[in-house]
Amino acid sequence: MIRPRHIFLLVLLVLGFQFPLAAQFRTEAFSQSYNDDTPQPGDTADVLFSFKEYFGGLAHKNDLKIGTLAAGSAIFVGGCQIYNKQYWKLPIIYGGIAAGIYGGIHFNKQYQQSLSVEGGTPDTRAQSLSALCYIGAGLSYWGAMMDGVVSYRPNVFPQPGRATLYSLLVPGLGQAYNGEFWKVPIYIGGIVGSVHYYLVNKSNYERYRRIYIEANDPDIPYTGPIPAQTALYYRDVFRRYRDYSVLAIAAFYLLQVIDANVFSYMHDFEMSDDLSLRVSPALIVPETQYALQYAPAVPNAFGLRVGLNF
Repeated sequence: MIRPRHIFLLVLLVLGFQFPLAAQFRTEAFSQSYNDDTPQPGDTADVLFSFKEYFGGLAHKNDLKIGTLAAGSAIFVGGCQIYNKQYWKLPIIYGGIAAGIYGGIHFNKQYQQSLSVEGGTPDTRAQSLSALCYIGAGLSYWGAMMDGVVSYRPNVFPQPGRATLYSLLVPGLGQAYNGEFWKVPIYIGGIVGSVHYYLVNKSNYERYRRIYIEANDPDIPYTGPIPAQTALYYRDVFRRYRDYSVLAIAAFYLLQVIDANVFSYMHDFEMSDDLSLRVSPALIVPETQYALQYAPAVPNAFGLRVGLNF
């Protein structure tokens, strides 16, 4: 049944769309800042990186944002420890990286020498030790970065920059830092599953690629059960699936980094239990500073006032 108030609202809606509309916003709605009780140097993107700021921070002349500190220390290893005045850690970090690189070069030289000996067997032990040494150097570098992030303002929580770097260094650690432990198995499972499918698809791709090459080799008669065209088809299929798996790994990794950053910023965001939407007719008058700039072109207009409480 159509009531008079329904007709009245319909008329207002029609009138509202017949005239130009001007929006009014309260400026304080866009000036709210979170974590005001824990002031920091700022996690902004005004300046991505400044060498002057970075080295000034290492000289303890100014405070550094955690993003600037981590970016600089990724190039100048040990910067985090200098900024945090933990100088005793520097010999451990430099020694671990130098020993790993030296050992990797040394054992790799032994492996290359075994290959150059005619009739000799490759020294697989030296090859494995070389790889382990390089991995050790990488872990020393990673440990220096991780230690610097952990030691940066440990009593301040939450820090969006720290949550972001945690996720960059260890997938899922940013979510654990934010207290959202239920997300950790989702992201870890997504990354591990994507890596698994990458390895499976890579293995199948290499298998059918080898079969296709053998089937088209004129010097060797091919007697395999899989025709060349079939091998070509499956080679291309698994190559495509392998590439999709790489994209899935990158997507899960980037998503958990973004998730850690966003939800750390919104850690103190409070939402009221009173969730309501109010719509009412209104006469819109250009009163705000934004609207006054266009006052000659924006006359008074009929429209709707929308109020959202959350």
